[in-house]
Amino acid sequence: MSALALAAPPSDAALRGALEPALARAGLGAPRALRRRPSEYRTSFPLEVLELDYEAGQTLKLAFKQLDWDRLDEGARLAKPEFLHDPAREPAVYAALADLLAGPPRYFGAVVEAERHWLFVEWVEGRELYQVGELELWCAAASWLGEMHETLLPHVERLAGAAPLLEHDAAYHRRWLRRAIEFRGDGSEGRGIARLEECHEAVVEGLATLPRTLIHGEFYASNVLVAGTVEPRIAPVDWELAAIGPGLTDLAALVSGGWEEEQRIAIVAAYADGLGSEVAPKALDFARLQLAIQWLGWAPPEWEPPEGQRHDWLAEAFSLVEKLGL
Repeated sequence: MSALALAAPPSDAALRGALEPALARAGLGAPRALRRRPSEYRTSFPLEVLELDYEAGQTLKLAFKQLDWDRLDEGARLAKPEFLHDPAREPAVYAALADLLAGPPRYFGAVVEAERHWLFVEWVEGRELYQVGELELWCAAASWLGEMHETLLPHVERLAGAAPLLEHDAAYHRRWLRRAIEFRGDGSEGRGIARLEECHEAVVEGLATLPRTLIHGEFYASNVLVAGTVEPRIAPVDWELAAIGPGLTDLAALVSGGWEEEQRIAIVAAYADGLGSEVAPKALDFARLQLAIQWLGWAPPEWEPPEGQRHDWLAEAFSLVEKLGL
């Protein structure tokens, strides 16, 4: 393991020195005591749970995330495409969404400096969506997502000016195919990707016709917390790859994997209810196909995803190509 991977977390004094001004800006005083522990929640960057004690027995629980590239361990640096990384993005997104959207963790502040990017947000007590078996809660997440895309549509220009968002445009989509060819150019897999190259422009052109809004960028079930069941709170986290692009990109991530077709249809219908308009099946299939190509170009072949996250993206891509008649 590299020396960077073994770098010590910031001291309590350094953490307090950064946190207390952020709390003051949020209208809170310095805590009487601060406890910290590593989070059990899986994320690429170091994540800690902070418990802040105040008078009268009040406790505030925060998530503390370090966002600089050198805070990733060696495996995470191999898995994460560096061209996507901007440590200022996620804090800026949380700040920009604070007065626009209910659901995501409350933003409590950040440190954004040349070599130090720290984020402080509410710690949400909830289950990761992939741990939830009830289809109705997946549908609740889909409905929330559709409502988010519709709500943020008029604010796209302001949000793009407030945060260094990624741009899911034609150049972005083509870049993933080039990476897939580079990483998997030999053997049967490479020949399969060459077949995808023949029809990819139709996908790029199809996505270019869709409305553009703010998207989460990684709206997978592992990045969505569900708090409560009667009126569940949907709390997406890890906005590191937030972007301007077609909202169906997020929906494609949510319905990826081995769903029964009836279940996928129910989730898509819930998204359409939140959005307030129908979802064109062909448009969603374009987004799903592009997502499969993105995963084929995500990381070099020496990287293997964790056991529970492995999926045959090439087979899914071919299935969608056939379905679309490309």
